[in-house]
Order: sequence, then structure tokens, then C-alpha cells
Amino acid sequence: MAQKSYFEQREIACTVRTNAIIGELPYFVRDFFIGVEQNTSPLTRLNYAYDLRVFFDFLSKKIFRNKKINDIELKDLDLLTSTDIEYYLSYLSHYEINGKTERCTETGKARKLSTLRAFYKYFFNKNVITANTPTKVSMPKIHEKEIIRLESDGNKDEIGDILYCVSSGSGLTQKQLSYHNATGTRDTAIITLFLGTGIRISELVGLNINDIDLESKSFVVTRKGGSRAVLYFNDEVKSALFDYISLRKNDKKVPEEEKALFLSLQNKRISTRQVQELVKKYAKIISPLKKITPHKLRSTFGTNLYRQTGDIYAVANVLGHKDVNTTRRHYAAITEDQKKQVSIDYDLTNRKQKDDD
Repeated sequence: MAQKSYFEQREIACTVRTNAIIGELPYFVRDFFIGVEQNTSPLTRLNYAYDLRVFFDFLSKKIFRNKKINDIELKDLDLLTSTDIEYYLSYLSHYEINGKTERCTETGKARKLSTLRAFYKYFFNKNVITANTPTKVSMPKIHEKEIIRLESDGNKDEIGDILYCVSSGSGLTQKQLSYHNATGTRDTAIITLFLGTGIRISELVGLNINDIDLESKSFVVTRKGGSRAVLYFNDEVKSALFDYISLRKNDKKVPEEEKALFLSLQNKRISTRQVQELVKKYAKIISPLKKITPHKLRSTFGTNLYRQTGDIYAVANVLGHKDVNTTRRHYAAITEDQKKQVSIDYDLTNRKQKDDD
């Protein structure tokens, strides 16, 4: 039997977890998940399940206080008002579930309201409820956040600094250096690949060794939704990958059947958490005031690509954004940077031109 890919295994895990959560919720919730299955990914459905668990927990605690979650009926949805939904969004600012205290950001609240809208819409379209109440509630305003990224300009070279740090081990503690001897080449390849291609952490973790073609300087990634795309890299990325792949192929401890490109010290596919931790470790040394994550390395790549090309569509294509407006929102700040620089460089008296004459 063929070994399931990383992404197939992840989808199975998402489905198992989703079904477990559905089992904790009212009987009619399962109908919704069956209804949306053909148009959503397993990860999207898992997020729906998490959101609905919070919603029904809220209803049980705050609205229908004499009902347990499993006793809530479909007709109860019609009893909720838009004020109840607004109360729910307010509740999300600070709530407890399963003994843990949670807080939702503006983005988190918006996602949970989107889930409610999809949930109500399904039953409303089936004519089993009469009110589509969540549509009467405005989406939380999302305040644009500053893009945090590594900078590389005349004043500082954070990109060069992190690449030097990860390759040399400069700044690491003695304990960290003992691991770096075994992982430095791998870590260099990972950081360089993030900075040189802008791939997502899930795409990086899911790479297999046969996805890489060093000769053509290209590789295949599995995008969100399961589509496959070919991306290209420069000579710096090629060099880092070549060093790591050569080391990996000559390591007799690596099981022959292991197809993952990036491996942990246990010679298994590296996890997203391990990648997050290694990025955090090196970034903290070179830029302690910035919270640099794999996604921030992706933002660094996107920023540099947009600055160099000025082509928002090319950036969207390389980053795998289905909607160019997503790219534009993320990198609008770059345009502001450019506007600011133009204003700073503007010669009010045209003195420079006169001097040149």
C-alpha cells in the first residue's frame, strides 16, 4: 500500500478531529458539515467546528441557561436576535471554554461571525429556519497592522544578519550550539528557502525530497486547497538546498522510505512547531524587538519582491494569493513607504537641477 502524503495525513487528522467535535454539538450541526463538505477543505471544516463549539457553549451558558449544549434545538436559532449575536461578539473578548481562558482579536471575531453566517445561511436556504440573523450584524472593523519584516537597506541588513547567524551559529548559547552542529545546514536551507521564495510554513513542511529540482532551480509545492504549483529559486537558495540535500542523502540514519525533505533530529518529517521555534531562535538574536515568525519571513520576501518589481500581480502569483486584493492589503504599506521617500527626496527649490546645470 502506498504511503499517504503529508497533506493526505493532515486532511485525515483534520476530519477525525472535526467529527469528534461534532459529536459534542447538537444533532443538526452534522447536517451543516455534510452540506458544506463538497465546497470546503478539511481544515476549513475543522475551523468551523472550533467556532461552532464556542458558539454553542456561549448559548448554553449565557442565552439558554437551562439547556445543555446537546439539548439545543434547531428552532432555537430562530429565537436569537441580532443583539444576541452582538452580545456573542462582545463575549469573545474574554471567555472560558474547557477550563481555558481565551481572547479573540478583531480578526478572530470576524472569522467566528463568518462561520455563523455560513451556518445560518445553510439552514435558511433549506427553509428550516426563518431568520438569517447574523447577516444583520456588521463585521468587526479590522484595523490594519504594520507589516513586520526583516529589513535590508543602507542602515541595517537584518536579512544578511539572520543568514549569517543561522549558518555560523553566531550568538547561540553553548547548548544551542551543540544542536547547531547537527542542524545548522538544515536550518540554513529552511531560512534561505523562506526568504528566497516566500512559501508558507505548511508548504515547506510538506515538501518531499523529490519535489526539488536543483538543476532547473525549481520545486513543486502543494498550495492551500490542494492545488500544486511550480516555484523557482535563485542561486543562493540552490546552494543552501544543495548543501542540505547532499548531507541528507549521505546520512545513513535516515530511513530509506522517508520521503520528507526537511527532517527532525529523529529523522522524521519536521513539524510546523519545530520550524516556528527554529525561526524564533535565530530571529531573536538578530532582531530581539521584532516578533519574527515564518510568516514574517514570507512577508519579507513579498515586500522585497514588490519593491524590486512594482508588480502586485506577480507578487500575488508567486505567493499563491487567489485574490490580488489580499496581496494589495498586505503590501499597501510599501506603497506608503515609496510615497514617503518621494516626498523626502523632493527638491523644493529645484536646487539639484540648478547645481547639475
